[in-house]
Amino acid sequence: MTTITVLAGGIGGARFTRGLLQHLAATEPEAAVTVVVNTGDDMWLDGLRICPDLDTVMYTLGGGINEEQGWGRPEESRRTSAEIAAYGRGWSWFTLGDLDLATHIVRSDLLRSGSTLSEATEFLCRRWQPGARLLPMSDTPVETHARLAMDADEHRAGDLIHFEEWWVRYRASVPVTEFVQVGLESAVPAPGVLDAIRTADLVILPPSNPVVSVGTILAVPGIREALRSTPATVVGVSPIIAGAAVRGMADACLHTIGVATSAEAVGLHYGSRAGGGVLDAWLVDETDAGALPALAAAGIRSVAVPLWMRDSETTMRLAADALALGARSGGRLS
Repeated sequence: MTTITVLAGGIGGARFTRGLLQHLAATEPEAAVTVVVNTGDDMWLDGLRICPDLDTVMYTLGGGINEEQGWGRPEESRRTSAEIAAYGRGWSWFTLGDLDLATHIVRSDLLRSGSTLSEATEFLCRRWQPGARLLPMSDTPVETHARLAMDADEHRAGDLIHFEEWWVRYRASVPVTEFVQVGLESAVPAPGVLDAIRTADLVILPPSNPVVSVGTILAVPGIREALRSTPATVVGVSPIIAGAAVRGMADACLHTIGVATSAEAVGLHYGSRAGGGVLDAWLVDETDAGALPALAAAGIRSVAVPLWMRDSETTMRLAADALALGARSGGRLS
């Protein structure tokens, strides 16, 4: 039985994984997939523990996602958020739908009752049946914050604000000097995460934000080391096509850490395992085929294929390309 581990952020990682599961259902139904999900976007809001990436992956794989916006539930109402705002509480720029709030209420109740985030996630997935095992990167709270380079509303230059405020409220338009993972120093990988990486036949880094999604997962002590030492092939899928982020404002994140917005630069940022990085192979879009020689020179086997996930068919084809590249690049899958 083939075992595949995916290190995912939100929308891009969720949609890629859905295509992967659909492809495997048609070609290798006995395969098992584990998704290690970024929890650096997590936060407490209105007394509830919000886990944006975990929920996006769970809803997407379980058939409960708002397809148009890529997050949250379809056919939502927001009466509860409106009532919270009427009390002068909450974030007016971060409203949660009533159906979505039910998930946060159940999760928060489980956490306050003594469950770990892993246990709460497993409980929630019993309803959604995502078809893959979902694991938070850590049960320890790790929250990504952005350090402002200039004043913004009530904030001052040098202040740390939660990443979601920078991302959603400011649309990543306010310059920041760094990203800080608060709580990282005491974090450990959630149960099963290291084993999922070490025992996999293939590990995939999907087209998620390389800085604050996959990058945050890799920052949890022990995960990068497990990725470097696993016998599995590690294949990445570029989140950059023709010099632009596929979705969101990943270019602002890359600029903050001094990495160019290009498929080549992100591949080199991850680095080859032979050179101390984490990649064996890297998929880039056909428009970025010119990057292949530089990536090969750095020890990263790369192939140019269509990367746009426009629908189920194109996403399944991309997943098949990732599997094929993994099989050609050695490791347990070959």
